[in-house]
Amino acid sequence: MDAYLQKRFWELDVFRGIAIILMVTYHFFFDLFYLGIYETDIHSGVLHFIGRSAAIVFIFLVGLSLTLSYSRTRLSEGGRQNLFPKFLKRGAAIFSWGLVITFVTGTLLERGMIVFGILHLIGISIIFAYPFLKFRSRPLIVGLSILFTGFFTEGAYVDFPWMLWLGLKPFGFYTLDYFPLIPWFGLVLLGVFAGNTLYAGYQRRFRICDCENKTVALVLGHLGKRSLLIYLVHQPVIVGLLVLLGYAEAGADILVF
Repeated sequence: MDAYLQKRFWELDVFRGIAIILMVTYHFFFDLFYLGIYETDIHSGVLHFIGRSAAIVFIFLVGLSLTLSYSRTRLSEGGRQNLFPKFLKRGAAIFSWGLVITFVTGTLLERGMIVFGILHLIGISIIFAYPFLKFRSRPLIVGLSILFTGFFTEGAYVDFPWMLWLGLKPFGFYTLDYFPLIPWFGLVLLGVFAGNTLYAGYQRRFRICDCENKTVALVLGHLGKRSLLIYLVHQPVIVGLLVLLGYAEAGADILVF
């Protein structure tokens, strides 16, 4: 394999690292609120902005990273291999982690079980985005259309739960984490467009500072490379620390993702 196909784009790991810090910060204050330790407004204002910003960065980078994986494999294999099984396997694996979160929250929480959270979205999006990966403008057009459709589905309710994954909620629906395909898959496709524009042919098509070995970039990049692991374990760690410090009862029924 050519040397340039083995490199990582450090700036993407840095952005993931920033998103990880934002996510952990938001969930820390969420847990304080949920456990009644600290009264704060988590549904608006600065904290809401922090939480949404983390999700937006993660989801956008999903689409961008898919283009890198696609172009890297195509170039290394000479463009002859059918890559869909690879993306299907990866998407199914992440969606399975989402199902684990569904089971855990459904078991431990009295209300707010996560049915279609961010890992469910990412898993499905990896599979659904595959037909768009070889195009440049099509992901932009479809992505913007899906985002626009989200303005109409945001307040839409139906009498059945079977379209939750798409963005149509049943009356009285409540969950602690909800990222339906409409509008969030549109953001994934915008990431695909960005990847095919800014990193076409698995090469950076723009200039960037030589900051890869700076301490801040190294720390953030280290976090970004382990984003899935941190996502899966950070909530039990936060709640466990609160219990050990005596701020929450050992039997606290919370494991929010």
